[in-house]
Amino acid sequence: MSVLLATTVLAGPVLAQTAPIPAPPAPEPAATAPAPTTPAEEEVEVSVPGGSSDEIVVIGTRIPNAIRASREVVSVLSQADIARTGEGDIAGALQRVTGLSVVGGRFVYVRGLGERYSLALLNGLPIPSPDPLRRVVPLDLFPTAILASSVVQKSYSANFPGEFGGGVINLTTRAIPDKPFFTIGGSFGGNTVTTGQLGYVYSGGRTDWTGFDDGTRTVPASLAAAQSAGKLLAVGTNFNLRQLQDLTATLTNAETNVIFRNDNIPVNWSASFQGGRAWDVGDNRIGLILSAGFSTDWRTKAGKQQLSGGIAIGPNGQQQLNPDQDFNFVATEMRTVLNGLLGVGFEFGDHKIRFVNVYVNDTIKEARIQAGIDDINVGGEVLLQRNATAQFRRQLIDTQLVSEFKWDNLSLDLRGTIANSKRLAPYERFNNYAFSAAAGDFINDLRSPGQSSLVAFSRLNEDVYGAGGDVGYKIENGPFPIRLTAGYAFSQSKRNSSRFDYRYQSNAAVPLAVAQQRPDFLLSDFNVYTYGIILNTVSSISPVYDAGLTTHAGYGQVEIEPADGVQFVAGVRYERGDQFVSPRDIFNVDPGGTGTSRIKRGYWLPTATLTWNFAEDMQLRFAASKTIARPQFRELAPQIYFDTDSDRNSFGNQFLVDSQLINLESRYEWYFGKDERLAVGAFFKDITNPIDAIAFVQGGTFLNTYANAPKARLWGVELEVQKYFSLESIGKLFESRRLFVSANYTFAQSSINVRAGDTTRFPLSGQIVAATDIFKNGLPLTGQSDHVANLQIGFQDQDSLSEQTLLINYASDRVTYRGPSGQPDLVERPGLRIDFVARQGFNLLGLNLEAKFEARNLTNVRYQEFQQLGTSRIDNNTYALGRSFQLGVSANF
Repeated sequence: MSVLLATTVLAGPVLAQTAPIPAPPAPEPAATAPAPTTPAEEEVEVSVPGGSSDEIVVIGTRIPNAIRASREVVSVLSQADIARTGEGDIAGALQRVTGLSVVGGRFVYVRGLGERYSLALLNGLPIPSPDPLRRVVPLDLFPTAILASSVVQKSYSANFPGEFGGGVINLTTRAIPDKPFFTIGGSFGGNTVTTGQLGYVYSGGRTDWTGFDDGTRTVPASLAAAQSAGKLLAVGTNFNLRQLQDLTATLTNAETNVIFRNDNIPVNWSASFQGGRAWDVGDNRIGLILSAGFSTDWRTKAGKQQLSGGIAIGPNGQQQLNPDQDFNFVATEMRTVLNGLLGVGFEFGDHKIRFVNVYVNDTIKEARIQAGIDDINVGGEVLLQRNATAQFRRQLIDTQLVSEFKWDNLSLDLRGTIANSKRLAPYERFNNYAFSAAAGDFINDLRSPGQSSLVAFSRLNEDVYGAGGDVGYKIENGPFPIRLTAGYAFSQSKRNSSRFDYRYQSNAAVPLAVAQQRPDFLLSDFNVYTYGIILNTVSSISPVYDAGLTTHAGYGQVEIEPADGVQFVAGVRYERGDQFVSPRDIFNVDPGGTGTSRIKRGYWLPTATLTWNFAEDMQLRFAASKTIARPQFRELAPQIYFDTDSDRNSFGNQFLVDSQLINLESRYEWYFGKDERLAVGAFFKDITNPIDAIAFVQGGTFLNTYANAPKARLWGVELEVQKYFSLESIGKLFESRRLFVSANYTFAQSSINVRAGDTTRFPLSGQIVAATDIFKNGLPLTGQSDHVANLQIGFQDQDSLSEQTLLINYASDRVTYRGPSGQPDLVERPGLRIDFVARQGFNLLGLNLEAKFEARNLTNVRYQEFQQLGTSRIDNNTYALGRSFQLGVSANF
């Protein structure tokens, strides 16, 4: 059953002020500052395992240093490249790299392979993830201001961890500056569907604007004690009625329960500073760099969320999908990010030591309202309204020590890290009301279908310890140059995650007048004690899990140049991993339980790369390797979690196994002019036991989980070109300016291979089922776009800072989840996006200033996730993104 809800009005019980839910929108002279450094001229600093600066000499003298120094297929984003994109975090900047796409604004997909196939490192060391659903790191955590460069390596080498499916993204922080600098800046901006427009907010705490809670959301002591002791909240189990009433009354109420209408959502703003200097101490050099920033961004999403209960037969006799759940929604998020970097460096002779501390706190405060029908659980004739409030706080603290020592032909690299990440989400509140004809109003009696109030508390903590060392020796006296490298790496991740869900229930019938009250009145202390309203534990299955991954790895690698211009690198890595996810039956209700999921296995991972510089400005590369991909922690844990990215519940499959990949790569590179290049490449990957996301509907709830498909293949081609055009001939006004054009395109095809007789294991029960029941032969892997293209067109001044760049990004449709119960897959449509960034240097009152203007999503594309069958379409999650504009100014001292 489907109902058009564009003019539905939300009644007083849910909102402190009556407000309509909007209908989903329809698709819609040179300054004195120094000249910018171009990528090829810039000294790109890169920290990688075994990454000594020793080089085998090659004849490709016109090939840029950063690429010539690498024996593998790489893409480099220097500070100049990052600045040209204008992006505030590295996730946004990376989507301009050939073959890379960013999903959800956070996770990087390399050549269409999901985020589980991509590895992120910071200065060559592992990073903990604050995301409860993934072990990989959301790259929107890293502001571009703290980074010196980013290198994307697409062909595997033995000095990197074996989890290398699509590629590795190595972020390098800024180090010792060449000269003292201090920069302070700020920006403000807005979005056409958010800033100054209708949105919804809730009170929370007084310090929410900082991203930190003032104690408003502290878990009450009595509830925390019950969670620690493993006590179910239920009358007669561990508590009597009065004890549960007392516990229920201790929860923060109005501050976390009441949503207000805001007709004028504030502007976005940010402030930051970076500074550094170095001191010469005799022949040695000590450097210090400090960076800090704070930003607040508002975002309102207004659109549709639909769900089909199954395939139906339409009036024309054709199969179709009906929106059995049909909701309009508006969600307003306030995101605050605080980041800091402290780096100390010491250089003596040819040796370098660097101590780096990174801190990031990223908080989202969200208020969400929905209105619509639920024909699956309640009945399509009943109009429902739902609201939710939450605060999700992610934190990362990372301390690293990296050193590089060189003695003639011998090099030694040592590195270590201690890092911690957290995700705190107390007081996730959900209040659901249904329209009552008898009352002429929306009501919540805490009992009837479609009427409920719930609250959840979740917490994640992850610690990462890592260490490694590499020793290299260059042999120059033989018939040709040889470099030998060997190394060892240790990494240990320890995670604890908990989520406790509770439902408010009444032991006495709630009068109609009380059921009409807004949430804070309904759940007030008076009603708690008058009508016996208490908290009950919703689910007793695995609310807590522990997880860990320990790896020990050793590798050996040889690099030779058997002939002029020919390099050959071969190596092998042995990596043994011990990964486990252990649900804790703290309530002691499932003695048999699901048990601990453990994957303990070692792998030999060979790799070889051949590079041929057959001309001064051209080279060919060929690479082959074997790598692995392990399941994420959450993909193994049978604990339900709400995914804020997809707005749906997910749980893991404790029977998953590792994926194994065979990778083949070839690439032609032509550097036909200064800062100019053409590259064409091809790649092929054969994947055994790939992990794929699947979806199903249970009890009217859309759920995500995961399963191993038998086999998959991915292949494609890449094209990259960069060219500068002098504008000197146009006239004197343009004699120092040039036109910059950079374009890249990736075509990729993937397919899951399923045959009769193939099997896989379903989560929870562990039932062995036919793989053809879950996967269809020939379907693409989730997250893979057939076409990904980027185009940058810009004007640059070579004598001063003046840069105007048009950035165009296109990604074709990609599957996000397998369709439930035989339905079509869920598809995301990224579409065509156009951004514009302008940077201009100027002098004012003796200060060197830089102004930056950004215009994003000029094509006004929407976020679209949908299912389609024939002429019918289900909008699983579709909302407007709007156009964004931002103006910033920074001063250099």
